Amino acid sequence: MSREQNPTPDAPRTDPRPGRLTAAAALAALEGTALVAGGVCVLVLGLTGDPDSRQQAVTGGVTLIALALLPLLAARGLLLRRSWSRGPALVTQILALPVAYTLLQADSVAIPAGIALGVVALVAFVLLVHPETTRALGIRGPGGEVGDAREEK
Repeated sequence: MSREQNPTPDAPRTDPRPGRLTAAAALAALEGTALVAGGVCVLVLGLTGDPDSRQQAVTGGVTLIALALLPLLAARGLLLRRSWSRGPALVTQILALPVAYTLLQADSVAIPAGIALGVVALVAFVLLVHPETTRALGIRGPGGEVGDAREEK
């Protein structure tokens, strides 16, 4: 059988990508880009500045850059409508919420960053669990139905 007769769940679709899915992908990409920028900043400051521990600064910078791969790959998968990409994107949002809370506890300029991160994480989470996003990604719900499991009668 040809691919057209027996499509795979991750096969590219010809129908237009929902705006919610595009927005969720953009927010995941934004988070990944912010992690890369933060990692590069920590790495550069660790190498050129006078940190308490140069090794610790380099390790922190490299770790942030490595962590950026999760939301960046998820964003690419969401744009390509790959069903596997929702999991890593959701994990990213769940991990971002405690970070946002920690930033909000600081008495510094980190408070606006915590507010921004919290808002982005919550909005992205809502977009990712929305039934339209689930349908667009071809994710099967309870009962084996694609998307929203409710039947309209």
